[in-house]
Amino acid sequence: MRSRALAFMLALAGAIVLSGCGEKEQVVVYKQGKYQGKPDSKPWDATAFGGDKAKWEASIRARNQNQNEYKRM
Repeated sequence: MRSRALAFMLALAGAIVLSGCGEKEQVVVYKQGKYQGKPDSKPWDATAFGGDKAKWEASIRARNQNQNEYKRM
Protein backbone atom coordinates (compact mmCIF):
# COMPACT_ATOMS: atom_id res chain seq x y z
CA MET A 1 0.00 0.00 0.00
CA ARG A 2 2.76 2.39 0.94
CA SER A 3 4.77 1.70 -2.22
CA ARG A 4 1.66 2.31 -4.36
CA ALA A 5 1.11 5.69 -2.74
CA LEU A 6 4.77 6.55 -3.24
CA ALA A 7 4.60 5.51 -6.90
CA PHE A 8 1.46 7.58 -7.36
CA MET A 9 3.06 10.64 -5.76
CA LEU A 10 6.17 10.28 -7.95
CA ALA A 11 4.05 9.92 -11.07
CA LEU A 12 2.00 12.98 -10.08
CA ALA A 13 5.16 15.02 -9.41
CA GLY A 14 6.61 13.93 -12.75
CA ALA A 15 3.43 14.97 -14.56
CA ILE A 16 3.48 18.37 -12.87
CA VAL A 17 7.13 18.92 -13.74
CA LEU A 18 6.65 17.87 -17.37
CA SER A 19 3.54 20.03 -17.79
CA GLY A 20 5.77 23.12 -17.73
CA CYS A 21 7.78 21.89 -20.72
CA GLY A 22 5.11 22.63 -23.31
CA GLU A 23 5.40 25.61 -25.62
CA LYS A 24 2.49 27.76 -26.68
CA GLU A 25 2.38 29.52 -30.01
CA GLN A 26 3.40 33.16 -29.72
CA VAL A 27 1.24 35.97 -31.05
CA VAL A 28 3.30 37.92 -33.57
CA VAL A 29 2.79 41.66 -33.27
CA TYR A 30 5.91 42.70 -35.15
CA LYS A 31 6.43 41.29 -38.63
CA GLN A 32 9.01 42.17 -41.31
CA GLY A 33 9.65 45.76 -40.24
CA LYS A 34 6.00 46.67 -39.71
CA TYR A 35 4.15 47.01 -36.43
CA GLN A 36 0.85 45.14 -36.64
CA GLY A 37 -0.85 46.68 -33.58
CA LYS A 38 -3.10 49.70 -33.34
CA PRO A 39 -1.47 53.08 -33.95
CA ASP A 40 -0.71 55.22 -30.93
CA SER A 41 -2.48 58.53 -30.49
CA LYS A 42 -1.03 61.72 -29.05
CA PRO A 43 -1.70 62.29 -25.36
CA TRP A 44 -3.28 65.69 -26.01
CA ASP A 45 -5.87 64.07 -28.31
CA ALA A 46 -7.75 62.92 -25.19
CA THR A 47 -11.20 64.38 -24.59
CA ALA A 48 -9.96 66.32 -21.54
CA PHE A 49 -7.63 68.43 -23.70
CA GLY A 50 -9.55 68.46 -26.99
CA GLY A 51 -6.41 68.26 -29.12
CA ASP A 52 -4.84 71.33 -27.48
CA LYS A 53 -1.15 70.54 -26.95
CA ALA A 54 -0.51 73.72 -24.93
CA LYS A 55 -3.30 72.82 -22.49
CA TRP A 56 -1.82 69.32 -22.09
CA GLU A 57 1.67 70.74 -21.46
CA ALA A 58 0.29 73.18 -18.85
CA SER A 59 -1.47 70.31 -17.12
CA ILE A 60 1.76 68.27 -17.04
CA ARG A 61 3.69 71.26 -15.64
CA ALA A 62 1.10 71.76 -12.89
CA ARG A 63 1.18 68.05 -12.04
CA ASN A 64 4.97 68.13 -11.81
CA GLN A 65 4.86 71.15 -9.51
CA ASN A 66 2.47 69.31 -7.20
CA GLN A 67 5.11 66.59 -6.89
CA ASN A 68 7.93 69.07 -6.19
CA GLU A 69 9.08 68.54 -2.59
CA TYR A 70 10.72 71.98 -2.36
CA LYS A 71 7.47 73.73 -3.28
CA ARG A 72 5.40 71.59 -0.90
CA MET A 73 7.49 72.59 2.15
